Amino acid sequence: MFHQQYDTVIIDKNGQHQSSFTAAVEETFELYVNNARIASILASPAQLEQLAVGYLVCEGIVSAPSDITGVSIDDQNRIFATITGNEDFDLWFEIRTSGCIGVNREHNENVKVDSDMHFLPGVVSNSMHHIESEIYRSTRGTHAACLIDRDGGCVARAVDVGRHNAIDKAIGQALMDGIVPGEHFILSTGRQPGGMVLKAARAGIPMVVTKTAPLNSGIEAARRTGICLVGFATIDSMTVFANDWRLGE
Repeated sequence: MFHQQYDTVIIDKNGQHQSSFTAAVEETFELYVNNARIASILASPAQLEQLAVGYLVCEGIVSAPSDITGVSIDDQNRIFATITGNEDFDLWFEIRTSGCIGVNREHNENVKVDSDMHFLPGVVSNSMHHIESEIYRSTRGTHAACLIDRDGGCVARAVDVGRHNAIDKAIGQALMDGIVPGEHFILSTGRQPGGMVLKAARAGIPMVVTKTAPLNSGIEAARRTGICLVGFATIDSMTVFANDWRLGE
């Protein structure tokens, strides 16, 4: 169940009255890689295979989706992934709430986005509607992420209580569909600290666009990795914080 209804009482200048509220649901999922538990993730109970694939790529646990040989989910909220080619994944464990970001990033500090892709500002502006969602309008408690192509089309989309989970799920969906992330940009509703920008860098995505603010760590990470970082994006304006050469003809 993605949302749940609750009875509430609204108190305002006219007094108080009975009402109801639709709350976004989060559940705890334990992620195992080669039978080693590596993460406890609070996430919306949907697109869990995509979450696992995106997480493994965006956190640098695998270098390519082909390193993931299988993903399965049981009825006890456990996600099991099998991978090849990484001997270090079992040396760390992450407890991720719906408000935090990945922590396994030291060995990826020198990651660079190998892409000469650029995008038209008008395409960015016209794509903003893709992050709107009915579940957000109902709950005011979710984030969205979309992978957008050069023409402004949405090729992968995810909604989750966590902004990081939404990005993992959207990228995971794209990878599962055989889409090349380096030919697209990520559109997010969430703030962009360094950990979020590095997710895109590890997946080879050349531009990150958010309707809200970056943090200083996000700006530094974007400049270091070659990502164009766009914040405060609306249909009317945007602010470019790094690598503005990717926006233009």
